[in-house]
Amino acid sequence: MNNAMTFLVATIIDLYLIIVLLRVWMQLVKADYYNPLSQFVVKATQPVIAPLRKLLPMAGRLDTASVALALALGMLKITALIWLNGYGLAALPIIVQGVLTTISSLLSMLFWILIIRAILSWFSQGYNPMEAMLHQLTEPLLAPVRRVIPPIGGLDLSVLIVIIALQFLRVLIGV
Repeated sequence: MNNAMTFLVATIIDLYLIIVLLRVWMQLVKADYYNPLSQFVVKATQPVIAPLRKLLPMAGRLDTASVALALALGMLKITALIWLNGYGLAALPIIVQGVLTTISSLLSMLFWILIIRAILSWFSQGYNPMEAMLHQLTEPLLAPVRRVIPPIGGLDLSVLIVIIALQFLRVLIGV
């Protein structure tokens, strides 16, 4: 029962955390607001972000309310897991682990977006709103790599290099 509750709580918090992080990333890369994926993300997060935005206004392109919510969700996940497993609660470890969990979730989200974009590119048959959104979300990561290592014989290695870098960072933070 305890393992089932731990799984359920972690999964629910992780899913919402990914949606909030996706909102932050979409705003940073100036993704198309009218794309169906963008509209889903905005509708899923707006009830929580709107009140927070009154306290934490935008800082340029950075949505501080969404970042604060993402960090709070990371800390909530750690707190819930500690509590469900019967350990004592301490503020500093929860804050540190919560921040690391949030960063790890961001890196994981970017990893999966790159994987999905790569797989969809094999089957692309013209314009697709989902594929367009994935392109907008990943191009800021891939373009700098392409400037250093251009496609070799039609093979774009930038996705592989960015995936390796993201995984390296996840291993480095140890979450």
